[in-house]
Formats: sequence, structure tokens, C-alpha cells
Amino acid sequence: MSVALSIERLPDRVAAELGRRAAEHKRSLEAEALAILEASLATGDRISIGELHAKVQAMGLRSPSESVAMLREDRYGSHRR
Repeated sequence: MSVALSIERLPDRVAAELGRRAAEHKRSLEAEALAILEASLATGDRISIGELHAKVQAMGLRSPSESVAMLREDRYGSHRR
């Protein structure tokens, strides 16, 4: 079974990266997009809630406010504007 898929309003940065990858692998844009989708499905990129929770704990985050503070520190440094 084969299904046609159309993607509208593809962001420029995504289209550019897809084009770069397609050229690197000597494929058409469609063939590259298909290869990416197949690889993603084959690897099972899903993680469970438990795995996600363990990753968050491993980062030392205990609450949403801590993660927001870390993001702000990363973005603005110690001199918040």
C-alpha cells in the first residue's frame, strides 16, 4: 500500500536542511524525507514517561520553576535584562 503525503508551509530552515541532507546522500527531497521517516520509525524514538522522568531527575531538575531559571540563566547569563 502506498500513500501520497503533502506538507504545506514547510519552514525555510527545515526545507534548507532537508535539501542539504538530500544533496549529501545524493537523493531527491522526497527520497530523503522518506528515508528520515523510515529511520525514525525503525528506531522507535519514543520514550516512556518513566524514562523522561529519570532524565529530568538526572539533570537535577525538581520543579518547573527550576527549569525556567536554568533556561533564563542560559539565555541571559547572570545579568538578566
